[in-house]
Amino acid sequence: MKTSSLDEVLTRLKEYYRYTERRGDPFCVLISTILSQRTKDENTEKASKALFDTFDTAEKLAHADLSEIEPCVKPAGFYHVKARRIKAAAKKILNEYHGEVPDTLEELLTLEGVGRKTANCVLVYGFGKPAIPVDVHVHRIANRLGLVSTKTSEETERALMRAVSRKDWIPINHLLVTLGRDLCRSRTPLCGKCFLSDVCATGQEQVK
Repeated sequence: MKTSSLDEVLTRLKEYYRYTERRGDPFCVLISTILSQRTKDENTEKASKALFDTFDTAEKLAHADLSEIEPCVKPAGFYHVKARRIKAAAKKILNEYHGEVPDTLEELLTLEGVGRKTANCVLVYGFGKPAIPVDVHVHRIANRLGLVSTKTSEETERALMRAVSRKDWIPINHLLVTLGRDLCRSRTPLCGKCFLSDVCATGQEQVK
């Protein structure tokens, strides 16, 4: 996709979804993103609420027993693994970062259960720092739109970082995920209803 088309896609996405920057507490963003792995948004919300109602700081979570954490995070699935990971992450934050979530990619990647997507989510949604979180949805949609031509999420992240202006790194994750929920669905994309079909590689194929 040419740069002009890429700019057009981002402009339309921001206008259509009336984009405003979203920011939350870095600790809550970190833990919620770990909980979100391999589950639906509604399950993440239930687990996060139950957890933060009791353990709202790294210190409280680090000192909690797994038997106390597991029932809270059970709605998110894989709760034995996730409980262990978030406790370990909280303990490291408490012991090595004085209870404050680190704000660099390199440091975040040292935490239990944190990969590039989770780390980038914390940078974007917790600290407002330019980064591009890429999950399976962003990977799929970026390729579908023709913004990139990649095989893995990490390749997609790097390709988007090269193609997208740094000022648009923060909004691109939210915009593509929202498009995926709304129109660009995994199995049955609604190309005929999509406001990007005329500048989308897949959309143009569908309407031929």
